[in-house]
Amino acid sequence: MSNLQESLIRSRLFRKFLYSTIGAITYPFIAIRNKIKIEGTEHIEHLPHKNVLFISNHQTYFADVITFIHIFCAVKWRKRNKLGVPYYLLNPFAKIYYVAASETMKQTTLSKLFTLAGAITVKRTWNPDHKETRKGLDPSDTRKVTRALDDNWVITFPQGTTTPYAPGRKGTALIAKMAQPIIIPVVIDGFRTAFGKKGIALEKRTTLTVRFKPPMQYTAENTTDELLALMMDAIEQSEKFKPVK
Repeated sequence: MSNLQESLIRSRLFRKFLYSTIGAITYPFIAIRNKIKIEGTEHIEHLPHKNVLFISNHQTYFADVITFIHIFCAVKWRKRNKLGVPYYLLNPFAKIYYVAASETMKQTTLSKLFTLAGAITVKRTWNPDHKETRKGLDPSDTRKVTRALDDNWVITFPQGTTTPYAPGRKGTALIAKMAQPIIIPVVIDGFRTAFGKKGIALEKRTTLTVRFKPPMQYTAENTTDELLALMMDAIEQSEKFKPVK
């Protein structure tokens, strides 16, 4: 990534411009073409503007994150559990970063644009077949996320894949153990039906659901494995939530 790109990502004014533009384009797809059901925004109304980690299951490369940004901006304009008229895009909340695989964010012009909107790009540290064998955590990627948490909200997807019920990656738990952030679990559904996985291509009309849970309870004494297990339960992606065939 060039120095210019890094400067643009750090520029909150530039991100506000991108959020307003992307938000105006995507709002009709999220809230008009599809229905959106939002629950639990009371859990995020009074959060500090830093050291908050949102963990969620993952269904598309971009539509999930775009919807989160819409909701965060709406909440900061005192909307509860709804988007309503998107006047919040006039001055969007821009203290938001999200974690994404560097390989994914290099693929298309759209993905490169979303990188500038606040992506923390990290190297994949898990096998693509989602087995537990790992390549090892890159310390520089961990530092990127913990630095972002110093003064922002960060969205991450512990599974690192859009495959449902895939095992979580320990990097997310290690970041939580190091930074001790407020952790807000989020459970989403409907996105893989409504949108193409790799972009924002429209598929079937449906109801998009986004459910924010209360802050996850954990302590500094929890091990990385314990934290990861708590996270996977919180986002309802552990084995006990897997449908019985």
